[in-house]
Amino acid sequence: MYFLYNFSFFRGLIRLLNINDFIAETQRCMHLKNLSLLNYKNLKTAEFDFDEKINCLVGNNGVGKTNVLDSIYHLSFGKSYFNPITSQNINHDAEFFVIEGEFEKNNKSEKILASAKKGQKKVIKRNNKAYDKVSDHIGFIPTVIISPADRDLIIEGSETRRKFMDGVISQSDHDYLNKLLQYTKLTSQRNSLLKYFGANNTFERDTLEVYNLQMSSLGQELFEKRKAFLNEFIPIFNKRYSDITNNKEEVDINYKSQLFEASFANLLEENLQKDMALQYTSVGTHKDDLSFEIEGHPIKKFGSQGQQKSFLIALKLAQFDFIKQISKVNPILLLDDIFDKLDENRVAHIVALVATNELGQIFLSDTHADRTEKVVKSSNQSYKIFKL
Repeated sequence: MYFLYNFSFFRGLIRLLNINDFIAETQRCMHLKNLSLLNYKNLKTAEFDFDEKINCLVGNNGVGKTNVLDSIYHLSFGKSYFNPITSQNINHDAEFFVIEGEFEKNNKSEKILASAKKGQKKVIKRNNKAYDKVSDHIGFIPTVIISPADRDLIIEGSETRRKFMDGVISQSDHDYLNKLLQYTKLTSQRNSLLKYFGANNTFERDTLEVYNLQMSSLGQELFEKRKAFLNEFIPIFNKRYSDITNNKEEVDINYKSQLFEASFANLLEENLQKDMALQYTSVGTHKDDLSFEIEGHPIKKFGSQGQQKSFLIALKLAQFDFIKQISKVNPILLLDDIFDKLDENRVAHIVALVATNELGQIFLSDTHADRTEKVVKSSNQSYKIFKL
C-alpha cells in the first residue's frame, strides 16, 4: 500500500526541514559513489555512478526502483529491508547475488560487498576483508529508509516495532546488538529445552536455571538500554511530529515491558508452569512493545490516515536525527515512492530544502520521469536521473 500525501502534511514536512535543525559543526561526510548489482531480485545486472547529493530512480512499477534502494540498504545492514530471508533475494534464474558499493566516508574510500549463494552463508566484506560476523558491520554505513512498507509499524504486531527500536539502537551501540543476539539465541535454546521436557515428560531444574540466569542478566541490560534510548528518542520524535502538524494534536510513544512489573528472574519463576505448558518462554524483553498513541489513544484505531502518515514520517526523521547525533555522520536517506501523487512545485520545494540543508545524500524513486527531471532541474542542485 502506497502513501498518498496531502498539502498540509507536506507543508509541515517542509517546515520540518529547516537548516537550523540539521547543520552540525562537527558533521563528517559520507556518500555512495557507485553501485554494481548482479542477480539481485529482478535486477540481473546493473551499474550506477551516483551524485553526491540527489539521485532519482524513475520508471514504471515493477522495473526494480525499490530493489535498487533495497540493495543500498542491504550494503548497510547486511540484509534486505523488505525480505530478510537471504535466499529469496536471489534472482529466480540464478544461484547467487552480488552487491558491490564504493562509499566515500571521511575522505576515505570504503568498498562494501554483500553476496549470497543458495545453501551457503551470506558474506559481507569491507575493502575485500570478510567480516567474521555480519553484526560487526552494522552502523558503519548509517542509513534510514522511508517506505510505504513502514505502515507495518502501526498495523502489525509487537515484533515489528521491537525490531525498529532495536535497529535504531544497534546502529550506534554494538554492545547492545551483541547482547541482543546472545539473548535471542538463549531464548531459542530455552524454548528447545522446554519442548524437550514436554516431549519426554521430564524436568531438569538445574539445566533450566542455567538459561534463566543468563537470560535474566542479558534481558535486564537490554531493558535498561531501551529505556535510556527512548528517554532520548521520544522528545526528538515529539518535536518532529509537532513541526509536521503545527501542534494540532499530542502524540506519544509508550514503552510496554513486563520488566516494569517485576524482575526478570521473578517473571521466569512466576511463569514456569505456564512456560512448561506452552513449551516456550512467555515472558521477557522479547515480548516488549511500543504503544503509538494520539491524544492518549492507540493511533492504529483512532488515528486518521493523515495522522498515521505524519506519525510514521516523524518517527523515521527522528531516527535520522538520532543516528546523525550519535554517529556525527549524515545517514544516507532512501525515499521509496514518497513523492507519489505530489504536485511538482511541492516536490521541487522539498528537494531544494533537502539539498541545501546538508541532509547528506538522498535516493528517491518515482514513476514519473518527466516530472522528476523537471523538479530536480528547478532545484539548482547537483543530481542524477536514472531511468530504469
